[in-house]
Amino acid sequence: MSAILFDDKIVHYEVLGRGRPVIFLHGWVGSWRYWVPAMQTAAVSFRAYALDLWGFGDTAKEPDFYSLEQQAALLDRFMQEMGIGRVALVGHGLGALAAILFARKFPAIVDRVMVVNVPFEIKSVAARLRNPASPSDLAEWLLGKAPLTEPVRADAPKSDPQAIVASFNSLYASSLMPIMDSLATSCLIVHGQNDPAVQFTDYERVMAMPETVHQVVLEESGHFPMLDDSPTFNRLMADFLALDSGDSPRQLQLKEEWKRRVR
Repeated sequence: MSAILFDDKIVHYEVLGRGRPVIFLHGWVGSWRYWVPAMQTAAVSFRAYALDLWGFGDTAKEPDFYSLEQQAALLDRFMQEMGIGRVALVGHGLGALAAILFARKFPAIVDRVMVVNVPFEIKSVAARLRNPASPSDLAEWLLGKAPLTEPVRADAPKSDPQAIVASFNSLYASSLMPIMDSLATSCLIVHGQNDPAVQFTDYERVMAMPETVHQVVLEESGHFPMLDDSPTFNRLMADFLALDSGDSPRQLQLKEEWKRRVR
């Protein structure tokens, strides 16, 4: 296990591969471990990091740090401590929200960001996720039965329920949609069509965002597309990471396998 101390508080992370950095940020259920298949794919060409956010996995349980702003600040401090410069971010749920806030604050540092099953408004989030009975209950609700899902079930009990609830306070206060409408960073939104917890944004609404933003809906996936359909997710991720810096992810829609039906 790799860890660093921030003011005597443990922050756990893992790293694979060599090359330009990409950081994986987990969601409301589980920890860094469910990113392993995606990290292994990225590590062929990149140095892939994954860390446990405050209140999750083996990182310290610190209720004062559970807001979205504090989770984004954790990413900032982690990068400074690790000497990471310009970076690609891959975030899921909670991690996606933190990645968007970080990209808004540090646009010169974030080369691109891939956000997975991310709610830009509180109305997109099911009540069961906003006020969970327990992290383990969420895991059983959101996960399929594939072997890749076992790391999420195993690490779900490590999560502090307060960390899940506190993260939604910012969404109650304000929508992240205005950030997306002015985002200069290349951003790929990926969503599992069968996600019961987070509703994906209408195709037309995404297309009204800047050319830097694109959405792909994976029709065979739920809340964990990186586990529900790992080969498809990893292929899409690799294609996005391989784009030249500054290229629009809307180029990806030219590939037949990434087209979604518009109803």
